[in-house]
Amino acid sequence: MDLLNKLPENCIAKVISLTSPEDACRISVLGSIFKSAADSDFVWEAFMPSGYRDIIARAAAPPTSFSSTRDLFFHLADTPLIIDNGTKSFSLEKRTGRKCYMLASRDLSITWSNSPMYWRFRSLPESRFPEVAELIFMLW
Repeated sequence: MDLLNKLPENCIAKVISLTSPEDACRISVLGSIFKSAADSDFVWEAFMPSGYRDIIARAAAPPTSFSSTRDLFFHLADTPLIIDNGTKSFSLEKRTGRKCYMLASRDLSITWSNSPMYWRFRSLPESRFPEVAELIFMLW
């Protein structure tokens, strides 16, 4: 371990950036140089998905400034963003940094969705979207 502590921090950061967000969190407890490298913007920028800035720009309420890319990563993992005029939500999978999308019911093509006999769109307080689709009746 003593040999590893002699490596330059940017070298350690480069190696950590080739792992995963989960691994970076585990590595950060090995010592101060590892924590500093694992918390660096260089590492967390590598874990952010391609095009994340464009996705954030599509948010109804873009997240405010964060002190680090790591903080932004965990915010996006814990707090889904409503994007594309409320038709989708975007978040990050915490362990891998992969993109996660959820579609609002109005963004789906639902058979007979315009027929009140089969479907009703209503507000649900626990939903992240303004409306949810409720199936009223099914023939099959």
